[in-house]
Amino acid sequence: MHFKETDLPGIGRKYWLHTRSGEHLVIVIHNDERRDLFHMESGDTPEEVGDMVSLVTLDDDEARAVAAIVGGMTYKPKFQDEREVMLEGLLIEWLRIEPHAASVGMTIGELDIRQATGAVILAVVTKDKEKHFNPGPDYAFTAGATIVVAGERNQIKQLKLLLTNGRT
Repeated sequence: MHFKETDLPGIGRKYWLHTRSGEHLVIVIHNDERRDLFHMESGDTPEEVGDMVSLVTLDDDEARAVAAIVGGMTYKPKFQDEREVMLEGLLIEWLRIEPHAASVGMTIGELDIRQATGAVILAVVTKDKEKHFNPGPDYAFTAGATIVVAGERNQIKQLKLLLTNGRT
């Protein structure tokens, strides 16, 4: 995560956040208590920012409500064990392929995912919202894709390592 803040004389303050998933978020807090949230396209490098994807403007009360929600003050997710017990140890998780992950450009077969981890890839949704159900060994991972996986807790942990580092 990369974070910068800058004073905007006569306007307020700007915060720029480059997330681990490669997204860019710019927040401008105006002196009149208005907040602008800009979701920006990612560039080819973490420092590059593309065009604006979306903009949300919040007043002071709305900003405080969003902060409480995002900060976990209004809802705290329940621990995974409850679902794990219901499925007798089977977990289904959604994992994002980070832009600098070793698996980007590699295929399911090259990584030998099932043999190396025991986990199963159920589906992939690319950054462009293209869906691949039950992808085969020739499917190549792309940055920003979300994969739906199934397995036991340790198998999914091994899969995360494999996707990130290229090895378990």
